[in-house]
This record gives sequence, C-alpha cells and structure tokens, in this order.
Amino acid sequence: MDSKTLTDLISIPLFTGIIGYITNWTGVLMLFKPVQFHGLKVPGLKLLFPYLPRRVRILPLIRYDGRLGWQGIVPSRADKMASISVDKGLAKLGSISDFYRELEPDAIAEHLTMIAQAEIRDVVEQIMQQENPQLWRDLPPVIKEAVFARVRSQLPGIIRRITNDIGDNVDQLIDAKLMVISYFVENPELLNELFLIMGRKELTFMQNFGFYFGFPMGFALFGILQVWPQWYVLPLGGVIIGWVVNWIGVTMIFEPIFPNKWVPWRQGLLIKRQPEVTEMYSQMVADKVITLQNIGNELLNGPRSDRTMQLLEDSLRPAVDRAVGPARAAVRVAIGSKEYDQIRASLAVEATSFAPIAFNDAEFSKRQSVKIYKFIAEQMRQMGPDDFVEMLRSAIKQDEWLLFFHGGALGLFAGFLHLAIFGV
Repeated sequence: MDSKTLTDLISIPLFTGIIGYITNWTGVLMLFKPVQFHGLKVPGLKLLFPYLPRRVRILPLIRYDGRLGWQGIVPSRADKMASISVDKGLAKLGSISDFYRELEPDAIAEHLTMIAQAEIRDVVEQIMQQENPQLWRDLPPVIKEAVFARVRSQLPGIIRRITNDIGDNVDQLIDAKLMVISYFVENPELLNELFLIMGRKELTFMQNFGFYFGFPMGFALFGILQVWPQWYVLPLGGVIIGWVVNWIGVTMIFEPIFPNKWVPWRQGLLIKRQPEVTEMYSQMVADKVITLQNIGNELLNGPRSDRTMQLLEDSLRPAVDRAVGPARAAVRVAIGSKEYDQIRASLAVEATSFAPIAFNDAEFSKRQSVKIYKFIAEQMRQMGPDDFVEMLRSAIKQDEWLLFFHGGALGLFAGFLHLAIFGV
C-alpha cells in the first residue's frame, strides 16, 4: 500500500466521522439558535423578495425588510408550529372549555369574591364621588355603610354567576388557537425549551450518531475510490453521507411508530419514552401555556375581549339594583333616572378591574395549574403512539428538509476540503 492510499484510508473515515458529527451538531443548533433573527440588509433584496421561489422565501434566511441572516428553525416558525401543535396536539387533549372547567370556576369565583370584597368599598366610594358627589356627601354614615354592606353581600352570588357565564361561553370568548400562537410568537424561547426538555436525550443521540455513522461510511467511500478513482467521488459521497446521516438520525427518533422486529432499534427512540415525555409536556403546557393568567389575559385583553367586558357589565349592572333593593324607585326619583343609570354603568365598568387582580395572582394560578397538568397528563396517557408522534413531529416535519440539505452541503464542503488538502 503506497503512502497516498494509506493516507486516504486514515483520513477519509476521520473526515466523514468528524463531518458527520459536526453536521448533526450544527443541525441541532440550526433548530434552536438564535432565538431572534440576526442579519444584514442586502441592497435590492427587499425589491427582489416577492419574485423569489416560494421555497426560498419561506426560509428563516430572508426577511421581508430585505435582511439576509438566520434565525433558529423552531423560533422562526413559532406561529406555524404553535398552530400545528394546537391542531394536532392540544385540540386532541380537549377544548378551551375543558381546560377552563379543570381550573374549577367555583374556586376562581371564591378567589375573585375575596379580592372584590376587599376592594368594593373603594370602588363604590370612587364612583359616587365621581357621579353624584353632593348626594354622597349628604348621605348619613349609617346609610353609606348600609350601601357598602348590601353590595358586599351581593358579590358572591354575582361573581359565581359571572364565572359560570364565562364557562358557558368561553369558546366564544377565547380563540384558543390564536391564544397559543400569540403566546409562542411573543415568547419563542419557550418553544425551544419545550423541544429541548422533551427531546434532550434524542438530540444528544443525534449529534453522536453523526460520528458513529460517518466514520464507517468513510471506509465504504475509500473502497469506492479504489474501484473508481475519480475526483468527484469524495464531494458526491460527502453529499450522500451528509444527507443520509441526518435523515437516519431524525428517522430513528420518530420511526417506526409501532415496534418492528425487522428494524434494529425496534421503535422510534422518542416513542419509547412516551410516559416520560408525557409528564414533561404536560408540566410545560400547564406551567407556561394553558395557565389561569394566560386565559384571563385572553379574556380581558384578547381579540374577543369586548365580548367578555360586555358579559361582565351585563352581569354587574343588575347588582346595583339588587344592592339598592326596595328603595330603587325612590333613588331613581331622587337623583334622576339618567344619573342612576350612569352610576350603575360606572359600577359595572369599575368592578371589572377585580378580574385582572385575580387572574394575575401567581400563587393562585400555580395552584390551579396542577389541575391542568393532571388533566393533560391523563389525556396524553390515553394517546396511541401514532397520535403521540403526530403531535410532536408535526411541528418540525415541514422543515426537516433543511437539516438534510444542511448535511448534504457540509458533506460537499468536506469532500472538496479533503481534495484541497490531500489531492485527488
């Protein structure tokens, strides 16, 4: 064996093994890093953008404002991945009304009542001072205290009716899909965290597999060179090895869905850990996504919040009438129907400020998230492996080709690098 042949026998497997490892290592980085887009403006690119092929335009490589750079595949697809996750995952676990029911509306009502009873005195005082200060100043303290007491006594029943009404209409008050999408778009790092926590073992395996597969394939490539000593064998072989090493790595994580004795690893590596991943996924969604705070924020500030506010006001306005009680007609005459209706409307609007306080109570929200966690975990345990894989893989499947392309490109580079260092 001459020195050139010996050099190739040693160097080619090392090159393919190292490049295989680098391919998968950088492929994993491409999935998640960086969280935000980083790039430079390229003159003319903004004008050219609409005319680029669709496949090119959807890459996390080019921005509408004419910047060329990179953003991790997962965070760059936050909206689309969240949408798919809802359709393929959370939608199978339950509707938003199911999740709201697990949060126990009665417990929410009790918590909201406790907050409202502590604040209602200031609210009534503020409204009366604003709407009819003279009347309020003229009322004897005993009458004022009677008003406060009567309003407070009405609160538990009013708030329980409100939480029940929200539960009955929550599908119309909240667009669950839009809520999840908006949350992940605003917090793309959490989508990364979701995948990294669930698939940390498989991602580590994928990195190492690049070397385990690439190194022996280098000997096969060396053998081909002995039979067909052409300059393009190494670059072409590098493309094939780089593409295949990523394809097999991803395939081993998710396939086969059901155990298959003819496949060396029997079943997808992630599927084998379904019970463990179920616990992780359930905890993440309960702690970060379907939380009381997020549901409350969507109810009060989301695109359908006007419906929520209308529901709250419609429920609270009669409370003023009940608080005034039999004296309602006399009060209307004393202060005028217009002023009375204005006070009633103001109380309804001001009282809605209690809701954000209750929904944003971190300790209370944490206690309620335990119920969501148990609900999701129980639903996921009933999932078959096919639904389980569809839920997890569908979010990244559309961009897997980028990893394979990346592997082929690095393999091509490695082939030419070997030619440049060691010659044909």
